Amino acid sequence: MSRKKRRFEQLEAAAATTEEKKTYVDPFQQQVIPKIEGFGKKFEGKGKTILYGLGAVLVLVIIIVLFMRWNGRSNGAAQTALGKAIETSQAQISATGAQPGSTAKTFKTEKERSDAAIAEFQKVVDTYGGSVGEKAKYFIAVNKLMSDRAAGIADLEGIATGSSDTAKLAKFALAQTRADDNKVDEAVTLYQELAAMADPIVAKDTINFELAKLYEKQGKKQEAADVYFNIAKAASEAKDLDGKPVRMTETATNAKEKLKQLDPERAKQIVDPTPESPFGNG
Repeated sequence: MSRKKRRFEQLEAAAATTEEKKTYVDPFQQQVIPKIEGFGKKFEGKGKTILYGLGAVLVLVIIIVLFMRWNGRSNGAAQTALGKAIETSQAQISATGAQPGSTAKTFKTEKERSDAAIAEFQKVVDTYGGSVGEKAKYFIAVNKLMSDRAAGIADLEGIATGSSDTAKLAKFALAQTRADDNKVDEAVTLYQELAAMADPIVAKDTINFELAKLYEKQGKKQEAADVYFNIAKAASEAKDLDGKPVRMTETATNAKEKLKQLDPERAKQIVDPTPESPFGNG
């Protein structure tokens, strides 16, 4: 199956809040996101996204979000089954199979891994149903994009019509498929709907960054520049709970670079923060 190669876009896990002209970043964003970014850099240029093979950074962050929100909302057995299915969807791909002595699941192709994961997620749906089953259906749809893309998209369309956390994630994934299929106007509409939500699950900077890229494709350079500026400016002024500056996220850094291309003079208004060393200045 032919697939477009795309670079990873980091998903931020916490939204900043504004109070007395200061933007605060919660500890999760400050401590966990840098580790995720570092993990993602190892895979840059590999062409894997959540749409094609449940790729690294996107899935890693989404799984964190899912379990933070869903933990404790369902019985232990259902959570365990869903977790095992997710582990299968993240298993190693190796043409030579597992290393000697390794007990980790290993698959020879992405399609083989996808088919195995779908079977496990379907078992969760059949056995537990309810909210856990809904989450499993989302993962089935995403994995189907590897083996039967049209069916996967159809499943995402059905899930995205709701208002649950899962529906929002499905709408984001659906927007990506629209963009990849060069259905730019449809993708823009989906991203705009997500950006207008109070809590779209996926961080708004990520949504808006994707939206700005599509504005560029539509020839709307000013609209794109405005979005990039807002992302980077807010990040450059972000503070932690102690009022200290925090480093810009990868999404914000990329937004600034995009702005430099579209409006170099405006980009000069964004000053990179200089976070204090955790070891002090001595």
